[in-house]
Amino acid sequence: MSASSWPQNGMPPSSLYERLSQRMLDISGDRGVLKDVIREGAGDLVAPDASVLVKYSGYLEHMDRPFDSNYFRKTPRLMKLGEDITLWGMELGLLSMRRGELARFLFKPNYAYGTLGCPPLIPPNTTVLFEIELLDFLDCAESDKFCALSAALLLLRRRSAPPEEQHLVEAAKLPVLLNLSFTYLKLDRPTIALCYGEQALIIDQKNAKALFRCGQACLLLTEYQKARDFLVRAQKEQPFNHDINNELKKLA
Repeated sequence: MSASSWPQNGMPPSSLYERLSQRMLDISGDRGVLKDVIREGAGDLVAPDASVLVKYSGYLEHMDRPFDSNYFRKTPRLMKLGEDITLWGMELGLLSMRRGELARFLFKPNYAYGTLGCPPLIPPNTTVLFEIELLDFLDCAESDKFCALSAALLLLRRRSAPPEEQHLVEAAKLPVLLNLSFTYLKLDRPTIALCYGEQALIIDQKNAKALFRCGQACLLLTEYQKARDFLVRAQKEQPFNHDINNELKKLA
Protein backbone atom coordinates (compact mmCIF):
# COMPACT_ATOMS: atom_id res chain seq x y z
CA MET A 1 0.00 0.00 0.00
CA SER A 2 1.45 3.39 -1.02
CA ALA A 3 1.64 6.38 1.34
CA SER A 4 -0.72 8.27 -0.98
CA SER A 5 -3.50 5.84 -0.06
CA TRP A 6 -3.05 6.32 3.69
CA PRO A 7 -5.54 8.40 5.72
CA GLN A 8 -5.19 12.18 5.79
CA ASN A 9 -3.07 12.13 8.94
CA GLY A 10 -0.23 10.56 6.90
CA MET A 11 -0.07 7.49 9.14
CA PRO A 12 -0.56 3.95 7.77
CA PRO A 13 -3.92 2.40 8.63
CA SER A 14 -3.69 0.61 11.96
CA SER A 15 -6.56 -1.86 11.84
CA LEU A 16 -7.64 -4.66 9.53
CA TYR A 17 -10.86 -2.85 8.62
CA GLU A 18 -8.99 0.38 7.90
CA ARG A 19 -6.63 -1.47 5.57
CA LEU A 20 -9.55 -3.21 3.88
CA SER A 21 -11.42 0.08 3.46
CA GLN A 22 -8.64 1.55 1.31
CA ARG A 23 -9.64 -0.60 -1.70
CA MET A 24 -13.41 -0.49 -1.23
CA LEU A 25 -15.94 1.59 -3.13
CA ASP A 26 -17.79 4.36 -1.27
CA ILE A 27 -21.50 3.88 -2.04
CA SER A 28 -22.97 6.20 0.61
CA GLY A 29 -21.00 9.32 -0.34
CA ASP A 30 -19.51 9.81 3.13
CA ARG A 31 -17.52 6.53 3.38
CA GLY A 32 -20.08 5.24 5.84
CA VAL A 33 -20.89 2.27 3.60
CA LEU A 34 -18.02 0.73 1.65
CA LYS A 35 -18.29 -2.12 -0.84
CA ASP A 36 -16.02 -4.74 -2.39
CA VAL A 37 -17.53 -7.04 -5.04
CA ILE A 38 -16.44 -10.66 -4.66
CA ARG A 39 -18.58 -12.08 -7.46
CA GLU A 40 -20.42 -10.02 -10.07
CA GLY A 41 -24.16 -10.38 -10.46
CA ALA A 42 -26.37 -9.92 -13.51
CA GLY A 43 -29.51 -8.07 -14.52
CA ASP A 44 -31.14 -5.07 -12.88
CA LEU A 45 -30.22 -3.46 -9.59
CA VAL A 46 -32.48 -4.14 -6.61
CA ALA A 47 -35.45 -1.81 -6.76
CA PRO A 48 -36.54 0.32 -3.76
CA ASP A 49 -39.39 -1.38 -1.86
CA ALA A 50 -38.34 -4.75 -3.29
CA SER A 51 -38.36 -7.96 -1.29
CA VAL A 52 -35.02 -9.73 -1.29
CA LEU A 53 -33.80 -13.27 -0.79
CA VAL A 54 -30.31 -13.03 0.67
CA LYS A 55 -27.69 -14.94 2.58
CA TYR A 56 -25.52 -12.88 4.90
CA SER A 57 -22.95 -13.06 7.69
CA GLY A 58 -21.91 -10.17 9.96
CA TYR A 59 -18.47 -9.94 11.59
CA LEU A 60 -16.75 -7.86 14.24
CA GLU A 61 -13.11 -6.97 13.71
CA HIS A 62 -10.64 -9.57 15.06
CA MET A 63 -13.39 -12.21 15.28
CA ASP A 64 -13.45 -15.22 12.94
CA ARG A 65 -16.99 -16.37 13.74
CA PRO A 66 -19.95 -14.24 12.63
CA PHE A 67 -22.07 -12.56 15.29
CA ASP A 68 -25.07 -12.90 12.97
CA SER A 69 -25.68 -15.17 9.97
CA ASN A 70 -28.47 -16.91 8.10
CA TYR A 71 -26.17 -19.17 6.03
CA PHE A 72 -27.14 -22.10 8.22
CA ARG A 73 -30.83 -21.83 7.34
CA LYS A 74 -31.96 -24.20 4.63
CA THR A 75 -34.35 -21.68 3.09
CA PRO A 76 -33.77 -18.00 3.90
CA ARG A 77 -36.98 -15.99 4.18
CA LEU A 78 -38.04 -13.20 1.85
CA MET A 79 -37.34 -9.79 3.45
CA LYS A 80 -38.88 -6.49 2.39
CA LEU A 81 -36.68 -3.38 2.20
CA GLY A 82 -37.80 -0.69 4.61
CA GLU A 83 -39.59 -3.19 6.86
CA ASP A 84 -37.69 -6.39 7.60
CA ILE A 85 -34.13 -5.05 7.20
CA THR A 86 -33.15 -2.93 10.17
CA LEU A 87 -29.58 -1.85 9.24
CA TRP A 88 -29.51 1.25 7.05
CA GLY A 89 -26.13 0.17 5.69
CA MET A 90 -27.47 -3.19 4.58
CA GLU A 91 -30.39 -1.54 2.83
CA LEU A 92 -28.06 0.83 0.94
CA GLY A 93 -25.77 -2.07 0.12
CA LEU A 94 -28.59 -4.19 -1.29
CA LEU A 95 -29.75 -1.33 -3.52
CA SER A 96 -26.31 -1.49 -5.20
CA MET A 97 -26.53 -5.24 -5.94
CA ARG A 98 -27.69 -7.46 -8.81
CA ARG A 99 -29.01 -11.04 -8.79
CA GLY A 100 -26.31 -13.58 -8.02
CA GLU A 101 -23.88 -10.97 -6.69
CA LEU A 102 -21.67 -11.67 -3.67
CA ALA A 103 -20.15 -8.64 -1.98
CA ARG A 104 -18.37 -7.56 1.18
CA PHE A 105 -19.43 -4.35 2.98
CA LEU A 106 -18.09 -2.23 5.82
CA PHE A 107 -20.75 -0.33 7.76
CA LYS A 108 -19.64 2.57 9.97
CA PRO A 109 -21.55 2.91 13.29
CA ASN A 110 -24.09 5.46 12.00
CA TYR A 111 -25.08 2.94 9.27
CA ALA A 112 -25.06 -0.05 11.61
CA TYR A 113 -25.62 -0.18 15.38
CA GLY A 114 -24.93 3.47 16.27
CA THR A 115 -23.20 5.04 19.24
CA LEU A 116 -24.80 2.62 21.71
CA GLY A 117 -24.07 -0.61 19.86
CA CYS A 118 -26.16 -3.66 20.66
CA PRO A 119 -24.99 -5.09 24.03
CA PRO A 120 -23.69 -7.59 24.78
CA LEU A 121 -22.72 -8.55 21.20
CA ILE A 122 -21.94 -5.19 19.57
CA PRO A 123 -19.81 -2.62 21.47
CA PRO A 124 -20.60 1.12 21.13
CA ASN A 125 -19.38 2.92 17.99
CA THR A 126 -18.46 -0.29 16.17
CA THR A 127 -17.73 -0.70 12.46
CA VAL A 128 -19.01 -4.07 11.23
CA LEU A 129 -18.30 -6.16 8.15
CA PHE A 130 -21.05 -8.00 6.28
CA GLU A 131 -20.76 -10.52 3.47
CA ILE A 132 -24.02 -10.56 1.49
CA GLU A 133 -25.14 -12.82 -1.34
CA LEU A 134 -28.20 -11.67 -3.27
CA LEU A 135 -30.00 -14.81 -4.41
CA ASP A 136 -32.98 -13.02 -5.96
CA PHE A 137 -35.50 -10.24 -5.43
CA LEU A 138 -39.07 -9.35 -6.28
CA ASP A 139 -39.88 -5.77 -7.22
CA CYS A 140 -42.61 -3.91 -5.36
CA ALA A 141 -45.47 -5.08 -7.59
CA GLU A 142 -44.23 -8.69 -7.60
CA SER A 143 -43.71 -8.61 -3.84
CA ASP A 144 -47.21 -7.27 -3.19
CA LYS A 145 -48.65 -9.90 -5.53
CA PHE A 146 -46.71 -12.65 -3.74
CA CYS A 147 -48.01 -11.52 -0.32
CA ALA A 148 -51.56 -11.29 -1.68
CA LEU A 149 -51.31 -14.78 -3.16
CA SER A 150 -50.07 -16.24 0.12
CA ALA A 151 -52.85 -14.52 2.05
CA ALA A 152 -55.46 -15.65 -0.48
CA LEU A 153 -54.35 -19.26 -0.28
CA LEU A 154 -54.46 -19.16 3.52
CA LEU A 155 -58.02 -17.79 3.46
CA LEU A 156 -59.16 -20.37 0.91
CA ARG A 157 -57.71 -23.21 2.97
CA ARG A 158 -59.49 -21.97 6.09
CA ARG A 159 -62.81 -21.51 4.38
CA SER A 160 -65.33 -24.24 5.10
CA ALA A 161 -67.80 -24.63 2.25
CA PRO A 162 -70.73 -27.02 1.91
CA PRO A 163 -70.00 -30.00 -0.35
CA GLU A 164 -72.02 -28.56 -3.23
CA GLU A 165 -69.79 -25.41 -3.23
CA GLN A 166 -66.44 -27.09 -2.67
CA HIS A 167 -65.70 -27.14 -6.40
CA LEU A 168 -65.89 -23.32 -6.39
CA VAL A 169 -63.27 -23.11 -3.64
CA GLU A 170 -61.01 -25.54 -5.55
CA ALA A 171 -61.44 -23.51 -8.73
CA ALA A 172 -60.39 -20.35 -6.84
CA LYS A 173 -57.34 -22.11 -5.35
CA LEU A 174 -56.00 -23.34 -8.70
CA PRO A 175 -54.69 -20.01 -10.14
CA VAL A 176 -53.28 -19.06 -6.72
CA LEU A 177 -51.31 -22.32 -6.53
CA LEU A 178 -50.06 -21.90 -10.11
CA ASN A 179 -48.87 -18.34 -9.42
CA LEU A 180 -47.14 -19.37 -6.20
CA SER A 181 -45.38 -22.20 -8.04
CA PHE A 182 -44.17 -19.71 -10.67
CA THR A 183 -43.02 -17.24 -8.00
CA TYR A 184 -40.96 -19.85 -6.15
CA LEU A 185 -39.36 -20.94 -9.43
CA LYS A 186 -38.36 -17.31 -9.94
CA LEU A 187 -36.88 -17.28 -6.43
CA ASP A 188 -34.87 -20.44 -7.28
CA ARG A 189 -36.69 -22.53 -4.68
CA PRO A 190 -37.77 -25.49 -6.82
CA THR A 191 -38.77 -27.78 -3.94
CA ILE A 192 -41.52 -25.39 -2.83
CA ALA A 193 -42.44 -24.65 -6.46
CA LEU A 194 -42.91 -28.38 -7.06
CA CYS A 195 -45.05 -28.69 -3.93
CA TYR A 196 -47.45 -25.97 -5.11
CA GLY A 197 -47.50 -27.39 -8.64
CA GLU A 198 -48.43 -30.83 -7.34
CA GLN A 199 -51.18 -29.30 -5.19
CA ALA A 200 -52.55 -27.70 -8.36
CA LEU A 201 -52.51 -31.10 -10.09
CA ILE A 202 -54.64 -32.56 -7.29
CA ILE A 203 -57.32 -30.09 -8.36
CA ASP A 204 -56.77 -30.54 -12.11
CA GLN A 205 -54.52 -33.45 -13.09
CA LYS A 206 -54.47 -32.41 -16.76
CA ASN A 207 -53.60 -28.75 -16.20
CA ALA A 208 -50.79 -28.03 -18.67
CA LYS A 209 -49.46 -25.06 -16.71
CA ALA A 210 -49.21 -27.09 -13.49
CA LEU A 211 -47.49 -29.95 -15.33
CA PHE A 212 -45.07 -27.47 -16.91
CA ARG A 213 -44.23 -25.84 -13.55
CA CYS A 214 -43.59 -29.26 -12.00
CA GLY A 215 -41.36 -30.19 -14.92
CA GLN A 216 -39.36 -26.97 -14.55
CA ALA A 217 -38.95 -27.56 -10.81
CA CYS A 218 -37.74 -31.12 -11.37
CA LEU A 219 -35.23 -29.87 -13.93
CA LEU A 220 -33.79 -27.47 -11.35
CA LEU A 221 -33.69 -30.33 -8.84
CA THR A 222 -31.85 -32.48 -11.44
CA GLU A 223 -34.61 -35.08 -11.27
CA TYR A 224 -34.55 -35.53 -15.03
CA GLN A 225 -36.85 -38.53 -15.41
CA LYS A 226 -39.56 -36.88 -13.30
CA ALA A 227 -39.08 -33.68 -15.29
CA ARG A 228 -39.52 -35.55 -18.56
CA ASP A 229 -42.67 -37.30 -17.29
CA PHE A 230 -44.27 -34.00 -16.27
CA LEU A 231 -43.28 -32.25 -19.51
CA VAL A 232 -44.48 -35.08 -21.76
CA ARG A 233 -47.85 -34.93 -19.98
CA ALA A 234 -47.91 -31.15 -20.46
CA GLN A 235 -47.06 -31.55 -24.15
CA LYS A 236 -49.91 -34.02 -24.54
CA GLU A 237 -52.32 -31.32 -23.33
CA GLN A 238 -50.70 -28.53 -25.39
CA PRO A 239 -48.69 -30.08 -28.26
CA PHE A 240 -47.70 -26.75 -29.85
CA ASN A 241 -46.72 -24.89 -26.68
CA HIS A 242 -43.34 -23.31 -27.45
CA ASP A 243 -42.13 -23.20 -23.82
CA ILE A 244 -43.00 -26.83 -23.12
CA ASN A 245 -41.28 -28.03 -26.30
CA ASN A 246 -38.17 -25.98 -25.50
CA GLU A 247 -37.86 -27.58 -22.06
CA LEU A 248 -38.15 -31.04 -23.61
CA LYS A 249 -35.39 -30.11 -26.08
CA LYS A 250 -33.14 -29.27 -23.13
CA LEU A 251 -33.72 -32.73 -21.72
CA ALA A 252 -33.06 -34.36 -25.09
